[in-house]
Amino acid sequence: MKYFGSSGIRGVVNEWLTPELALRIGRAVGYEYKNVVIGTDTRPSGHMVTAALVAGLTAQGADVHYAGILPTPSLAYAARRYDCGIMVTASHNTAPYNGIKLWNPDGSAFNSDQMILIEDKIESPANLPRWESVGNIGKEYNALEEHLDAVLERFGQDYSLKVIIDCAGGAAYQTTPNLLRRMGCDIITLNATPDGTFTAHRPEPTEENLQSLKKMVMETDADLGIGHDGDGDRMVGFSKDGTYLGGDLLLALFARSRPEKVVVPINSSMIIEDIAEEVIRTRVGDVYVAQALKEHKGTFGGEPSGTWIFPEMSLAPDAIYAAGVLVDLVENNDMETMLNSIPKYPNRREAFYVDNKSDTMKALEELYMDKYTEDSINTIDGLRVEHDEGWSLVRASGTEPKIRITAEAKNHKRLETIYQETKALLNKVI
Repeated sequence: MKYFGSSGIRGVVNEWLTPELALRIGRAVGYEYKNVVIGTDTRPSGHMVTAALVAGLTAQGADVHYAGILPTPSLAYAARRYDCGIMVTASHNTAPYNGIKLWNPDGSAFNSDQMILIEDKIESPANLPRWESVGNIGKEYNALEEHLDAVLERFGQDYSLKVIIDCAGGAAYQTTPNLLRRMGCDIITLNATPDGTFTAHRPEPTEENLQSLKKMVMETDADLGIGHDGDGDRMVGFSKDGTYLGGDLLLALFARSRPEKVVVPINSSMIIEDIAEEVIRTRVGDVYVAQALKEHKGTFGGEPSGTWIFPEMSLAPDAIYAAGVLVDLVENNDMETMLNSIPKYPNRREAFYVDNKSDTMKALEELYMDKYTEDSINTIDGLRVEHDEGWSLVRASGTEPKIRITAEAKNHKRLETIYQETKALLNKVI
């Protein structure tokens, strides 16, 4: 697609994501959906992008409700009152980026058919209606509080953990602290003031970016650390001994608590097959995980990037709800026992900058078809190969000029063999 990636529309502000493009996107959405709620994260460009979207929406005859600065899952939850929800955010990307993500009333992100429909309208805008059909901007209501109340109902207020929360200056700066405080936890916050330039650290919640959180958890004898990204749709953690609870490990912990039918993308660990009763694999992107959860009535879905979808709450990645789930797990279980029960397989991930991702992947696929058997290759999203005692995946990023290699195996020696073989093939076509 020309505009949509694996997680909405995203680009550098005033270079790719211009006011003119935002206006056209607003008109495209407004033609199809006449009652819209819109919100933004803390980025300085959020108001500009929102204003352009609202101009396009109302010009095309849609009524718009502005929900203010709030996390993406709160906006997605609010969409149940409307035809469509729009979140202005670039999630974990750095401050020069912003983006637009579209939500259905059931909390799911727009699917492929809906994206194609919007792209067609961006390219070929409909005629504008007469002046008397221009849309209105509605009054605010507290979408944030409604989301918090709905989450709190599922957990209650009897928790006693000491929790450190790093909000990264992002949209969850007041949401998760308020939730866990109301659940009864003793809370200490880091970077809990809105800062869309993310001066404390990069907004992607990786172990590398959250070293201050890890240090504070260990130095203050806290029970748990929780870290968010820029828009509050990703969540990771640290146990009291500093163990990083993210990626495939946290995916496995959540899946174990809801093992009946688990949906994960093609780049997640084979640990899931050891834990879940049924595993459904999809393309990378929470929109595809949500689609499969909806289609197959799944019990849990998630991605190693830190997005977790709990269908009992919503079909949107909800890091606020996920924080409550993690607190509940830690409060009621021995963390060391839980972690020891999860299989551990070594893995490697590396990204390579590539000018033309499409041509590179096509050339690589030809090499794969010559080298591997057809039944060992999965092309649902990139090129995944099932090897003896492991697997590899080469996939083009949906949001950046990168191709990523992921490999996993039962032991380090086998991992290195699989990884180097995969990297050598990629190097032939880069």
